[in-house]
Amino acid sequence: MQKINALDPATTTGKSKDLFKAIQGKLGMVPNMMRTMGNSPAVLNGYLSFSGALASSSVGAKLGELIALTVANANICDYCNAAHTFIGEKLVGIDATTLELAKEGRSDDAKTQSALTFAKTLVTKKGKVSDADINAVKNAGYDDAAIAEIIAHVALNIFTNYFNNTANTTVDFPKTRLATAA
Repeated sequence: MQKINALDPATTTGKSKDLFKAIQGKLGMVPNMMRTMGNSPAVLNGYLSFSGALASSSVGAKLGELIALTVANANICDYCNAAHTFIGEKLVGIDATTLELAKEGRSDDAKTQSALTFAKTLVTKKGKVSDADINAVKNAGYDDAAIAEIIAHVALNIFTNYFNNTANTTVDFPKTRLATAA
């Protein structure tokens, strides 16, 4: 059972109502995670702002979704695993094999593999990465801006993972398996 209530967009008022209208207009729905975040307009607006800023990052939507899957599986977040599998496939056009590999922090592409390894390292080391960890991602071709964006994608996804795991947000995307190797 969900531990923090998901608001009904039809009966919500104030700033959250305005945010819900914008989400509905963009997505055609208001996902349960955002309906739950709407209990605090500051939290929902912060999430939307951070997510919106990263949408224009140089690492791109595909890598952003693969990072989201790696982090969701590392943090055992059913909601984010389902959401990013759906978004990755239906909105970004990522094939099923690539999505499944990302759940384990793996990729057939060496540069992407480096980014996913770095993302997973950030999670497991709680950001206390070594010079070797940074050098590995730099040697794969990521510059300082891209590394900052990878860190930001990891941070945003840790936030949503912790939020959904704490709230026990009802999954409103097609459920999919969590990786056992994450």
